[in-house]
This record gives sequence, C-alpha cells and structure tokens, in this order.
Amino acid sequence: MELLLRWLLNALALIIVANVVPGIHVDSFYHALIAALILGLANALVRPILIVLTLPVTILTLGLFILVINALMILLASTIVKGFTVTGFVPAFLAAIALWFMSMVTNWFIQSTEK
Repeated sequence: MELLLRWLLNALALIIVANVVPGIHVDSFYHALIAALILGLANALVRPILIVLTLPVTILTLGLFILVINALMILLASTIVKGFTVTGFVPAFLAAIALWFMSMVTNWFIQSTEK
C-alpha cells in the first residue's frame, strides 16, 4: 500500500514540477504515472551504478554531483516515456532539485502518517 502511495505522490510531484519548471511537459496523469514508474526503476537499477562510477567526482563536490545524476535519470525517463518531455539538461537539473524537495516533503508526510 505504501508503494502505491509513493508512486501516486511521485506522479503528482512530476505534474507539479512540469507546471513550475519551464522545459518540462507531461501530457496527462497517465503519462506522469508511467514516467514516475520508469524514473523509479532507473533510480533503482541505473543510478547506483552511476554513483559508484562517479564516486571521486561526488566526493570532490561534497555530494552535489548526485543532482547531476538525478538530472540524467530524468532525461533517461523522458527518452523512454513519450508523453513526458524534457527539453534539455538545465530543465532536468531544476526538476531534479524540485523533485528532491518534494520527495523530502512526501517522505516526511508518509513517515508521520505511519506513527
């Protein structure tokens, strides 16, 4: 049940980010659901490999390079899902920051409802 709630909240967060960040477009809630699913799979499968490969750069930037990796995951999801478009790296980077903040808020919300 928690997994479905997180999936729906991530899809909603993608729609909010698409309305706030110029250069991000989501055609419908269905496309946001699919994009959130692909983004979750990419974060679970590809992101750990990229983090290990870029560990020296991540250490030199005190962890800020993780935002670049998150932006690359958003770009990857936009190439797979046809109704989710990102026009370039800068919108993907801004979306990564916005999604990080929204994820922090939703994690707090989910943890506070579990108690």
